[in-house]
Amino acid sequence: MDAVAVERQIRRPRFRRASEPPAFRLTDDDVEIVRQVARFRFIRSTHIAALVRRSVDRTNDRLLRLFHAGYIDRPRAQLDYYPTAGSAPITYALADRGARLLRERDGIKVANPEVSRKNREAGRPFIEHQIEIVNFQVALHRAVRNHPGVRVISPIEINAASRQPVPASRNPFALRAKVAHRGVRREISVVPDIVFGLELADGSRRYFMVEIDRGTMPIVRSRFDQTSFEKKMRAYLTAHAAKQHERQFGLKNFRMLTVTTDRERMQSMKKALRQLRVPRSLGASLFLFATFEDLRASDPLTNEWQDGDSRQVRLV
Repeated sequence: MDAVAVERQIRRPRFRRASEPPAFRLTDDDVEIVRQVARFRFIRSTHIAALVRRSVDRTNDRLLRLFHAGYIDRPRAQLDYYPTAGSAPITYALADRGARLLRERDGIKVANPEVSRKNREAGRPFIEHQIEIVNFQVALHRAVRNHPGVRVISPIEINAASRQPVPASRNPFALRAKVAHRGVRREISVVPDIVFGLELADGSRRYFMVEIDRGTMPIVRSRFDQTSFEKKMRAYLTAHAAKQHERQFGLKNFRMLTVTTDRERMQSMKKALRQLRVPRSLGASLFLFATFEDLRASDPLTNEWQDGDSRQVRLV
């Protein structure tokens, strides 16, 4: 009983910093962890372990110390679903002290200087969407490790090489399209969740934009001024037909990847896509679809994606 009592006394809170943080000395490996957290808006401990190639237990130990030292945050919105047993991976975000560290070490300036305040304001739906984005990105980087000769081209590299580089404070991949609907032309904008490229062994490159769909947006709406996935697809088709990707980014090609919740919703998306008529566009072949379950069973590179006409396609 005495041992249990001692353990309870030293157990530290999960979602607020301890008044007496554990002993801590910042190492180069810790700085790399902070860098990985900074790459993403929100990221789970298991993602970080995969990216830094450490065991989950050792990564969790360093994350705990970095959290209580103030370099990273544990957003409280996850308390809505974090089980009392603590079996789910904890979600992390960059904290103000971590942002200062990266500015001093790497010269990296974070777009929003008050990152900890933004972390506190983030709601559960936003965090869950960001976690699905990271799921895809981590799966992609792990898959590339198993494919010699394939390299991921990061969005930073794509933007730096583009014809109109955009400062980090703005989203460089926002596309604006003039969409015709019932005889009226309206300008709408669309921002992909992820942008990346793949460089193959022969030097060729393929580029992709990704939409992570958690099923919260209606696929079709009767009113065009309302948000819908059909409206997003129309905007991407129109921007591609107008070769906006060439003018903005200097890209000769790209395909749209959509990862969604289940096969029924995927089929509904493909049906809505086939009914769209955008002059000079690639039509249904511009889009490739998969479900979250597909990518858990496989990975983005080896998965058999389906285009809008249900033809199977691989990324490499």
